[in-house]
Amino acid sequence: MPQEFSSLISSPILSVGSDRDLGLESTLQELPVYNFQVEISCTGAEVANYLEKYPLLPGAILLERGKYVGMISRRRLLEILIRPYGQELFVKETLDVLYSYARTAILLLPDTTSILAAMQHTLRRSPEFLAEPIVVQTSANTYRLLDMHDLNLASWQIQGIETQVRYERSQAQMIQNDKMASLGRLVDGVAHEILDPVGFIWGNLTYVSNYSQDLLKLLAVYEKGSPHNSETIQQLKEEIEFDFLEQDLLKALNSIRNGAERLKQLVAGLQNFCHIDEVFPKPMDLHAGLDSIILLVKSRLKGEIEIIRNYGQLPPVSCFIGQLNQVLMNILIQCVDALLDEAARQQLHPETTKTVKKPRIEINTAVISKEATKLNAPDSRWISICIADNSLGMSLQSQQQILESFSVKKRADKETSLAVSYRIITARHGGKLNFRSEIGVGTEFEILLPLV
Repeated sequence: MPQEFSSLISSPILSVGSDRDLGLESTLQELPVYNFQVEISCTGAEVANYLEKYPLLPGAILLERGKYVGMISRRRLLEILIRPYGQELFVKETLDVLYSYARTAILLLPDTTSILAAMQHTLRRSPEFLAEPIVVQTSANTYRLLDMHDLNLASWQIQGIETQVRYERSQAQMIQNDKMASLGRLVDGVAHEILDPVGFIWGNLTYVSNYSQDLLKLLAVYEKGSPHNSETIQQLKEEIEFDFLEQDLLKALNSIRNGAERLKQLVAGLQNFCHIDEVFPKPMDLHAGLDSIILLVKSRLKGEIEIIRNYGQLPPVSCFIGQLNQVLMNILIQCVDALLDEAARQQLHPETTKTVKKPRIEINTAVISKEATKLNAPDSRWISICIADNSLGMSLQSQQQILESFSVKKRADKETSLAVSYRIITARHGGKLNFRSEIGVGTEFEILLPLV
């Protein structure tokens, strides 16, 4: 029997979707969807003929006078027709009658929905509806059908890509950790080598200072005890500027002592910063760690940035010392760079600057308590480290980019220092990393570490 097709039904059209590679942010717009719209005044036999001619067609969008009213899937229509006496009863009936028997819950999603989000929506459906196609609403307020097979295939592709990316990143992170550990051991060895000669200088400075004082006293006694100072001695004292030498010798020794002390502090700070973490966390004097890092940061400054420390009473913090030092260094460098950029902008364009403020970084530490979210649970105690600057602040776009880099679902092609810091604080230490920024006021980073 030849098939007859209604002139009121247009042939199905399959849009192939996007030809670019799928990613985590890919949406339903990039998948192939079927455009097959049928008026409910048509009969079931007419739709069945189209389904027979197009075996991949998942169903039909139902319209009443051009307006969307629902969807009937291939499976639901065939279930009705294969019932006992189904063809005799329903094949000549209009779609509105058939739809009253085959009406099911329809998953309707906008075409801007991400593929992974759409997959999550489908998995929440009852098992009997898992194979039902999805109705996709376009921006032009038209409706298309998405086959579950195409959605499943795209979802598996994206998950496979994400798994591969995570594997490659974990491998790169392991290599980076090995490099950092090797660098830490190298720096620690170099620091020890520097400390040895510094120790010699520091240890002998006291003796040199005492010896020089004794020699000056001896010369003074000789000068007083000698009845007649020879012209040769007077001439030599004038040539070597003995009076100036006597005054400047102590200043030179003090300068050497200060330089050796500063070098010792820098080397000690470098050793603390390059601490090699072990398997288990260790208690750390947080303020000592902050002081060491501030000393290292100040080595690139010339006094143009004021660093204010408001330290509270903190107990030793159990942490991975090397990683936490890396976080503190990353945040301080972020603040320093923002302030230096603002200072450079003010120098280049002084006419656009209304008020010139002294660049400042303020560090506050304290133990804080937070109310428990669960009933009868004790309040939690946290170590709070706030690092704030008075820079120009971040734009909303920059803040959004930072928040997206913190997200597990959205990973940038290149890891930023703040994203690494966020994972160290949250994943490795069970803490929190928050930041706030306001244009014209500045940016504040807050690290919260649980106090066990």
